[in-house]
Amino acid sequence: MPHAEIKYSEDLMIDAPVILAEIEQVILRNDDGSGECKGRAYPALQYHHTHLLVSISMLTKAHRDAAFTQKLMADLETAIRAQIPQKCFFSLGITYTTESYLTTEHDPKV
Repeated sequence: MPHAEIKYSEDLMIDAPVILAEIEQVILRNDDGSGECKGRAYPALQYHHTHLLVSISMLTKAHRDAAFTQKLMADLETAIRAQIPQKCFFSLGITYTTESYLTTEHDPKV
C-alpha cells in the first residue's frame, strides 16, 4: 500500500484529489501489485514562495530497484506537472520503508 502526501502553498490552484488519483494510477501502471495508494493533501496557509512537494512512500520490494524508481519518478513527474496550472517550485521524492513498517487494513467488524 503506497502512500502519497502533497504539501503545497495555498495560492497554488490545484485539484489535489485529482492529483492523488493520478498518482495512484501511475503507480499501478508501473507496479500492478502495489495496491491502493493512500493519499493526503496539505495546503499551507503560511509559506515562502509558491511550491508543491509530493512525497511517495512504498514498501521495499526486490523489483523496486533503481531502474524501477527512475521510471516511476519520471512517470509521476510528467503526470503531476500536467496538473499544475501555474509557475511554482516543484519537488518529488520516493522513499522505501523497511520491514519494520506495518501497513494493513483495519476493520473492527471482522
